[in-house]
Amino acid sequence: MPPEHLWSIGELAGQAGVTVKTVRFYSDRGLLPEAHRSAGGHRRYGPESLDRLRTIRSLRALGLGLPDVARVLREDEPTGGGAWEDAVAGRLREVGSRLAALRWQQTALQLLHECGPEERAERLRLLGAVCATGAPPSTAAMARFWRRWLPPRMPARSVARVLELAVPQPPDDPTPTQALAFARLHAFVSADCSGRTGSGQPAAHRTDAGHRPAVLYQGLEEAYALAAPHLRAGRAPQPGEALDCFVAAYATSQQVRDTPAFRHGLAAVLAADPRIDHYWDLVTRVTGPSHPTPGASHAWLTTALA
Repeated sequence: MPPEHLWSIGELAGQAGVTVKTVRFYSDRGLLPEAHRSAGGHRRYGPESLDRLRTIRSLRALGLGLPDVARVLREDEPTGGGAWEDAVAGRLREVGSRLAALRWQQTALQLLHECGPEERAERLRLLGAVCATGAPPSTAAMARFWRRWLPPRMPARSVARVLELAVPQPPDDPTPTQALAFARLHAFVSADCSGRTGSGQPAAHRTDAGHRPAVLYQGLEEAYALAAPHLRAGRAPQPGEALDCFVAAYATSQQVRDTPAFRHGLAAVLAADPRIDHYWDLVTRVTGPSHPTPGASHAWLTTALA
């Protein structure tokens, strides 16, 4: 296009409805290259720059950062790849995280607004601890709790599976009950447990006794899944496939046979094992009764065995 048909920086700004400073800002960062320079060094832009500037402004209005905008603008180049999809998906994740954090703050404020003076200090401490980062609540403290609780030298894959089953994810839009339960759960796992009753390890965690905890937890997962329908239906603990699978998990991990004597001894051991019922009670309040926890299934099966 002949130079006389190109726009000055002011003309382009006028066409786009932005300031000259805005055009210069994007041009200096390589997002809006000029088509020509006049003899006096003034920038000149072609009509295609108007569409490009409008695209930049739209992407920025949706919250995309300059690096993402640059990658989207290079989409037609061979190295561009899926820049558009990546940028939009990344921004969606960011917005979703911010919205979840705001919903948690809203619910926390609602809980503080509705409680009486005698509860206010405790609720402020509990809720402030999980909303302190300005992001959705973290489950890191619960993961650390379980890594301390699990036997040492468990395979990483087995540990990851236990964490997946035992650590509840904070809901994006929590009810007041869920938010308060999650905050209490966070406080429970973050507290010093050195003097807490029942903070020791179950007998099956003692690898020096020949137990194989990784084998045990794999079998327990299957037993808990079999027990879950009974819990949802409100059935009393009873013999059956779930209990047989539960006992088999312990027998297999100890490399012994499932016999009446073994069951009798196992019932005594499990009755003496430390329990973290408070943890599972709080998890149920977060996830809801329609999702039986491993702790609830374990208690049901232990009672069935007894």
